[in-house]
Amino acid sequence: MLAYGLRAWRTFGCALAVFAGAASLTPLASAQSAPRAIDRPGFSGEDFSALAKRLMPSVVNISTRQTVARGDGLPSFPPGSPLNEFNDFFGRGDQGGMRRQSALGSGFIIDSQGHVVTNNHVIEEADEIDVVLSDGTVLSAKLVGRDEETDLALLKVDNKVVLVPAVFGNSDTAQVGEWVVAIGNPFGLGGTVTAGIISARNRDISAGSFDDFIQTDAAINRGNSGGPLFNLKGEVIGINTAIFSPGDSGGSVGVGFSVPSNLTKSVVAQLKRYGSTRRGSLGVMVRAVDQQIAEAYGLKRPEGAIITGLTKGGPAEGAGLKVGDLITAFNNQPIRESRDLSRIIGVAQVGAQISVRYIRGGKPAATTVRLAAQPSLAAPEETAEREAARELSNILGVTFGVIEDADRRRNGIPASVRGVIVRQIETGSDALGKLRLGSVVTEVNFQPVSNPEQAIAAAENADQAGKPVLLQVWGVNEASFVSVKTR
Repeated sequence: MLAYGLRAWRTFGCALAVFAGAASLTPLASAQSAPRAIDRPGFSGEDFSALAKRLMPSVVNISTRQTVARGDGLPSFPPGSPLNEFNDFFGRGDQGGMRRQSALGSGFIIDSQGHVVTNNHVIEEADEIDVVLSDGTVLSAKLVGRDEETDLALLKVDNKVVLVPAVFGNSDTAQVGEWVVAIGNPFGLGGTVTAGIISARNRDISAGSFDDFIQTDAAINRGNSGGPLFNLKGEVIGINTAIFSPGDSGGSVGVGFSVPSNLTKSVVAQLKRYGSTRRGSLGVMVRAVDQQIAEAYGLKRPEGAIITGLTKGGPAEGAGLKVGDLITAFNNQPIRESRDLSRIIGVAQVGAQISVRYIRGGKPAATTVRLAAQPSLAAPEETAEREAARELSNILGVTFGVIEDADRRRNGIPASVRGVIVRQIETGSDALGKLRLGSVVTEVNFQPVSNPEQAIAAAENADQAGKPVLLQVWGVNEASFVSVKTR
């Protein structure tokens, strides 16, 4: 799984996290109320079997592949070189210092058009993305857009098959102690259901400006990244994103974190429309309020956000806000902590007129501000550059050559063998890791080939027919077959 650092925290895909601080214990109340009866659609009140059966078709496994450098910093030796055998010694094989890396994660379908939500760190830098449905159907996916700030990504698959979308719920109404169910692909095992409760709300784990995580004790492990957290109505109220896991195993200890569904809905709507996020900008720098500052502003307890800097010509300055103003409410939502301001601005519409309540000189005041656009971290130009870098010289990304006498002597290829020899495999080709330099391809989609032009033409014919390209590769004792996806 790909790494996604959260300072001291790590996501499911990679290494483990270290948590500093001691837990405090709260005495149990002497009088406890009777447990509330549970009555939810698809939930019998005895187990989660009916709910799981209904929700499983909406949850998918995400499989990605990417080409990465071996990282030893040394050049690879070409075929025929006296030092060619050292390629294997240095772990580079015959792929020119490159290797294929796979990763697994989770996601869920959100509409019948084939849109799938997952975590950004699951698909980041991937060359290829496959979505595996609960019945085992594998669908190739394209990246619609991604957002590093919230670690969310939106994919699109071909909807020729019947898709079962999940339904978003209102995460703001989710309560601590409420039952939740997580479904995902832990450790690559496939569809797995775990259950627990919401342990806490509004968690800040120093992941970014929009920390507002739902904490749960439902078992979440590596590979659950991007999977949904359901309430007992079968609604998605969170996207499983990070865990706290001390030690070396990376397993669940009952402390997992999910991005709230209300934030997800806002981000996904922008990714679907623009391919990136278009966040609003207030043009301020703020700091938190402590008890002494709160008292100086006439407040009984610390709350709000103090403006410590203004962007010249920005929305806040244009609305008459000044350094030293203490913002108490934004868009009619109270600002309990300074991070609340960033979270609310992040989901507000660019260009919208937003009400602001604040304290200046000990007196309450109000104004209206029009949010400006904030540059996206995943700009279209960046995506275009990455896609351009992945262009291949031909449909397979493989350079074939005529078999020379020197090739036959060097590789022990009999004179009776006819075909083409693999000279080069390009970064981004599906053949990387499947073919070796110096391999002899004798047939392409059951058609014998004797020169590079024939091989590429046969591959193009297969692609036009919507089929993967099947290569027959000569071997000393027996032939082998390799299926290569085209680009």
